[in-house]
Amino acid sequence: MDAAKYLLIKANASQTANVFYGVIKGAEDYWEGRSTDIATVGVKAPDKYTLQYTLAKPVPYFLSMLSYVSFLPLNGKFMAEVGPKFGTDNTNVLYNGAYIFSSYEPQSSRELVRNEKYWDKAKVPIKRLTYKYNKETATLSPELFLRGECSIATIPSSVLDSWMKDPAKKAQIHPARLTSYSYFYAFNFDPKFDAQYQPENWKAAVNDRAFREAIFHALDRKAAMLTAEPYTPENRLQNTITPSGFATAGGKDYARTGELAAIAKRDSFDKAAALKFRDQARSELAGKVTFPVKIPMPFRTDYTDWVQRAQVVEQQLEGLLGADFIDVIPLSYPATGFLGATRRAGNYAIQECNWGPDYADPETYTDPFIAGGSYNKPELALGYGAADKPSYESLVEAAKAETKDMKKRFQLFAKAEAYLINEAFVIPYSCGIATTGGGYEANLLEPFTCPFAPFGLSDLKFKGQAVMAKAISTEEYLARKAAWQDDRDKAIAKTDK
Repeated sequence: MDAAKYLLIKANASQTANVFYGVIKGAEDYWEGRSTDIATVGVKAPDKYTLQYTLAKPVPYFLSMLSYVSFLPLNGKFMAEVGPKFGTDNTNVLYNGAYIFSSYEPQSSRELVRNEKYWDKAKVPIKRLTYKYNKETATLSPELFLRGECSIATIPSSVLDSWMKDPAKKAQIHPARLTSYSYFYAFNFDPKFDAQYQPENWKAAVNDRAFREAIFHALDRKAAMLTAEPYTPENRLQNTITPSGFATAGGKDYARTGELAAIAKRDSFDKAAALKFRDQARSELAGKVTFPVKIPMPFRTDYTDWVQRAQVVEQQLEGLLGADFIDVIPLSYPATGFLGATRRAGNYAIQECNWGPDYADPETYTDPFIAGGSYNKPELALGYGAADKPSYESLVEAAKAETKDMKKRFQLFAKAEAYLINEAFVIPYSCGIATTGGGYEANLLEPFTCPFAPFGLSDLKFKGQAVMAKAISTEEYLARKAAWQDDRDKAIAKTDK
């Protein structure tokens, strides 16, 4: 109850309150101020060991939501004591997990020690975690790792080749773990970029399906991925928005369900199709748009691979479709305020975007694309929801309404996602990785031993992890991953039965 009350006060500026009030009875009314009685919110503690939630509607994935930050506990008495200082440093938070935040020096270091009163202490072999701040870590961490000054280092693409050519270094690195973050290129149907890039001209062009299809099939995703993963780029690519392995029903992977099955098997890059749709778009848009169509495409300057990828995508798209058809214009932005200046402001024509799940159901991947979202606003596309075809919104609502038959529910969501891809509203690109700045890492932590979930806080937990004597190679990593995946598949199959 204390946690819910804190979360649902708008002044506390929670960025995840919607996850909670979207499913809990009475929570949205309290959040919006239509109710001032916290007792009307569907969360209660009838006794010392029981927590009871009342849902506003059937939510088949609710239990998986409990791993998300919105449902973490809070001690109301303690919060009242510290007031606005709550959560500002290590002395103003309480702990009931595996570690205690023992020291904190802003812009310098922080330290966590094992909670000796933790109920499952035997499964927490690492007794102390020390973090040291270094603003140059993106470039210095590989050398610090070799000197034994840090336990984990991301190997950026700028030095990866030299590590791969050095047998001693190569034996210490492996691919970073893939996550359920989904990356995709989004077409913006509500352009609000500068007049010099001709937003109205772009709007007319992007509303022509053949124009979108031309770019959809012209994007060589493997060439783009080589900027981040030059050795096995195909391992990161995905043909659907929802990653493979994220969720299953009846023992079947959602990304291989219903109308997504065919999409998952094919590569969107198709030169012949791209040229065919280009010629069709030219004909359909003749006299309506000015060619070449200007395509502002923002990127972040702090990601070296993104800087390179923007150049690759520009050259590759213009090289195939012709610089007289499109003019891709990479625009650089700093990390600070990047989303606010680009995607959220509608300041782009095409942009590499991403989305991460909040719970174990494909519904979570629909949030960026439904009406009112802050992504590319496909609901504004011409022909959206026309009489001869359903809208994405209506397909999603039909899927949401099915709360009992999970196999049918997944098939309905697959139909909605397939519509989004087949209409070329977005171009699926890749899944994410557990590191930033590079696709490989040197890591002394044992992989695949900690709790795992494709959403929530599991990737931040050290419970179950142990420090190895030396880092493992790609071959050893992949062998351990295969064994872990086999065990996981068996467990999922058993649960689904």
